[in-house]
Amino acid sequence: MEGKVTSNAPPAYPASTQPPGYHGNPAYPPGPPMAAPMAPPYPVVIGQPPVVVQAVYVQPSRNLGPQPMQITCSSCHQVVLTQVNHTPGALTWLSCGGLFLVGCMLGCCLIPFCVDSLQDVEHRCPNCAAHLGNYKRL
Repeated sequence: MEGKVTSNAPPAYPASTQPPGYHGNPAYPPGPPMAAPMAPPYPVVIGQPPVVVQAVYVQPSRNLGPQPMQITCSSCHQVVLTQVNHTPGALTWLSCGGLFLVGCMLGCCLIPFCVDSLQDVEHRCPNCAAHLGNYKRL
């Protein structure tokens, strides 16, 4: 055993079984040189905070009437009985003008400003005094 040298190398193959070389092979000519990578069509900004989208819920219009109503306040979110305030509106002014034209000139034409059923109604929350809506006579 002293005369034999053993190695772990694979056996040599004849030249006919070797794959063809790819460098200098005339079947595959070199292509055009590659260009630099394209820049994105928009600027890339790193470190921007995310965009926060807040949902806004719109309450449907309330059918408010001339009397106090029990509704949920949009400001304090409590179920309340509204406070009503009477304010002069279009019907008040038309009534005043009509009475003036009829001949009630000595202050009698101002009577519609004292009659609540001829005025518009403003509804407010008794807890937070938020404006909840209006009831217009005309």
